[in-house]
Amino acid sequence: MWLPTPLYERVPQFWLLLGLLFITSGIYLGFDYSLSFGYFAVGLACVVWSVTVFVRRTRYRNNPTRKPVVTSTEEDAQISVQTAEATEAPSGHAS
Repeated sequence: MWLPTPLYERVPQFWLLLGLLFITSGIYLGFDYSLSFGYFAVGLACVVWSVTVFVRRTRYRNNPTRKPVVTSTEEDAQISVQTAEATEAPSGHAS
């Protein structure tokens, strides 16, 4: 599934906000309410997931040994250049 870049970049923040809302809801309901532990657990899981995604993205982007990503438009441009070079007649021959 493809997400627009601004939305993709905000996903860890969304998970963090969702987690904090769940934790706050669990605390607000009080620990006498049986589902408050579930709210707290889901909130904690969301917070941990958001931090994990953020750290993994940061490490990947700061890794100098990673290979650059080639987009499909760059591949198409390379293929069209190779095709054009292959169809040209050699310069030493008369056509």
